[in-house]
Order: sequence, then C-alpha cells, then structure tokens
Amino acid sequence: MEIGDFRLLAPEISLLGCVLLVILLDLFIKQKRILATVSIAGLIVSAGFTLVMWGTPPVVILSRTLAVDAFALFFKFLFLVVAALIILASQDYVNKFERFQGEYYALVLISAVGMMLLAAATDLIAIYVALELSGISLYVLVGFLKDQKSSEAGLKFLLLGAVASAVLLYGMTLVFGFTGRTCLMCIADFLQGMPATGILDNLALLLGLILLVAGFGFKIACFPFQMWVPDVYEGAPTPITAYLSVASKVAGFAVILRVFFVALGAPDWMSLNWGMLFAILSAITMTVGNIVAIVQSNIKRMLGYSSIAQAGYLLVGLATVGMATGSDTSGQSGLIFFLMSYAVTNLGAFIAVIAISNKIDSDAIDDYAGMGRQASLLAVALTFCLISLIGLPPTAGLIAKIYIFSGAVRHGLLWLVIVAVVNSCISAFYYLRVVKVMWLGVPPSKEKVPSSWALRTALAVCCLLVLLLGVVPGSFVSIAETATRFFGS
Repeated sequence: MEIGDFRLLAPEISLLGCVLLVILLDLFIKQKRILATVSIAGLIVSAGFTLVMWGTPPVVILSRTLAVDAFALFFKFLFLVVAALIILASQDYVNKFERFQGEYYALVLISAVGMMLLAAATDLIAIYVALELSGISLYVLVGFLKDQKSSEAGLKFLLLGAVASAVLLYGMTLVFGFTGRTCLMCIADFLQGMPATGILDNLALLLGLILLVAGFGFKIACFPFQMWVPDVYEGAPTPITAYLSVASKVAGFAVILRVFFVALGAPDWMSLNWGMLFAILSAITMTVGNIVAIVQSNIKRMLGYSSIAQAGYLLVGLATVGMATGSDTSGQSGLIFFLMSYAVTNLGAFIAVIAISNKIDSDAIDDYAGMGRQASLLAVALTFCLISLIGLPPTAGLIAKIYIFSGAVRHGLLWLVIVAVVNSCISAFYYLRVVKVMWLGVPPSKEKVPSSWALRTALAVCCLLVLLLGVVPGSFVSIAETATRFFGS
C-alpha cells in the first residue's frame, strides 16, 4: 500500500479516527451532547476531504479494489450529509437511550464508512467486506431501543440480512468460479468475448447473476426481498428507520450500478437481459409497495411500504441503464438525480415524523389529527415532503420522475413508465390521507409540539434542498452527469 493510497482514503480514515475519538470521550465525559458535536465535526472534516478530491482524475487503488472517481466521491459526500442530518435529528430522540449515546453515534459513523467504501469498491471481495461493515452496524442500531418491538425488529433484520449475505456471497463465488476473477473490470474483460448463448450454456454463471440480484435486492428492498421492511421500520428507533430508508437504499443502488454496468455491462446482449429483469422487478415492486401502503395505519409502516414503491421507481433507472447500450449515460445520471431527490425528501419526511411522534408518543396516522394547528411548521414540512414523494410541483420529486421516466421512454420502456405513472397516482391516496388528517382533523389538545434547534435545522436543510431540486435543478443535474462520466470511459 503506497502513501498516495492513504491520501486518497482520507475521508474514510478521518471518519474512523472520529469514531475512536467518540468512543474514548464517551468514557470520560458526562455531557453526552458533546459527542454529537464531535461526530458532526468528524463528518464535516471527512466531507472536506471528499470535496477537495472532486474533479481529480479517476484512479483505482489497493490492487484495483477501490476506485477514487466522481461516482464514488459523489456518494461519499451524500452519505456524509445524510449521516450528519440523522445525528442532528436524533437530538430529540437520544434521551430514550441516554446511557448509550456514544455507542449510537459511533455505530452511525461506522456504518457511514462502510457505505462510503461500498460505493467505491471495484472488487467482489471488497464489496462484500464493505457491505458487512455497514450491515452489522445497522443490525445493532435497529435493536437499540431494547424493547419488544425493537428487539424483534433487530433479530428479524439480523437473520434475514445474514441469509441475504449468504445468497450474495454464493452468487459472487459462482461468478468467480466461472471467470476466475473478482475484479469488476477483469470480469468485464472475460465476459466481453462470450457469444450471445454463452450464459445459457453455463448455468453456474446464470445462477450466480440471479443470486447477485437476490442479494442486492434485499439491500434495496425490492420485490420479493422486501419482507423485512415493515417490521424493521416500525420497531427501529425512528432516526435509524430514516437512515435505513435513505442511506442504506442509496448505497445498495450505488453498488448495483457499479457492479452491473462495469462488470456485466458488455456485451450488449447481457445488459439487455438484466435490464429487462430489472424492468419486471420494477413494475412488481412499485405496485406491491403502493397497494399495501394504502391499508397501513402506522406512519412508519406506511413510509416503509412507500420506500419499497420508491425502490420500484429507482429500478426504472437501472432498467434504463441496461437497455441503453453504448455510451449513453442518461439512465445513470437520471438514477443518480432521483437518488439525490429521494434522499432529501424521505429524510425530511422522517425528521418531521421524529418530532411529532416523539411528542405524542404514537406512530398512528390518526393521532396526527390537527397537527396543522399544534405544529404548523412541522406539518407544512411533512406535507411538502409527501407532495414531493408523489411527484407534484414545485418539488424535487416531479423533476426526478420526469428525468428518469423520459430516459426510460427513449430506450423502449414506455410500458414501464405507464405502470410507474399509474402507481404515482395510487400513491397520492395514502400520502394525501396523512395531509388530510393533519390539516382537517381535530387536535386532541392545544399543546404545541416542541423540537430542538438541531432537528429544525436538519428539517429546514431537507426542505430547502427539496425546493431547490424542484425549482432550479440544473446544477444538480450537472453534478449527476459528472458523477457518471466514468461510465463512458
């Protein structure tokens, strides 16, 4: 390992140093709020290193296991921003596990490191190690409340996650067994010369690809691997539910995009096959998520099924990537822009839920009645984010769907876009039901809903980004296009 490799790993190394500092400070200080400040400072330092490297020529380090390119740097910065917003939003929630705040912040930071490495990994072994680094931290965080629901959610997430990891690892093993390589670029070189019937003649490779889809499908919660979502989202601490719904899903799509485009993007017949597979999964996933979300009475479960539906919309982008042969990167940039929009929108919705549910001590949608009068700003923010999830103007959700759907239409997926538009109309029913309850329902009391400055800051940042992405998306589209340039190389 050369000295230059350490320099290029500065974002991850600095954040790991912050983790050690948080753990050590937790042993000696009584004012646990300082730990949140130190964590935020560590995230800012790591983000600074990431921004400094933006625009540098892409390079592969550590024996071609990690890439330092615009794609990896974009997702690293996004994970750091999400982690910082989660820590800010947690300030109204950490009193529920006051004795374990140090462990809580440390685990959030460790999972962020794992996701940063996952977005940069260019080797199957590195991908698996990074996936487990982030996954094990999240397993612990889901069960952090230690009550019945949280413990059940943590155990279910652990067991199903272990099965998914085993399936993914077996798929990687089969791919390695067929190609003799773990490096993504090397796998691509090996498969490049295969005839169109090559994959059908080798069932081991075909099975390996199917198992890869299954393993990664658990990570992004697409059908039929979404069974863990409702119970885990309901039982986990609400900030961790938000973290799972945003950071974990974004990380999953980042690694899928790199694996399937870099290693399996050529020859064209192969990308067309997995592109159609993702198109079919997309249609089923968004339909199942939206239909089941309609009958939910718990807002965390509703947002859980909503996130499944959103995974279906995101899969439209992956399908477009597979169908767009050649150097066309519209599918990749559309997917990245959608991920940006989804991250800030869903995070904003969950932050508002943290504040409201923490006060009323309930996640039932009916108990949100009259929040428009009890907590006007929180209700406005939640309404705005829900409108964005539907895809209405002037929000990020509208621009994201136009961007990703237009790319799909250009590459022969009009039928999938029609299914997605119909599903967007279906989703309006359960999103607007929450809005109706908040603004037209009768509040049980006139008591206001308090929130800390930290939570209000995080919520304001999310809502501002949702508005900017919807009103002036040009700069963000340019960032998304820059992050996909390595695809054309």
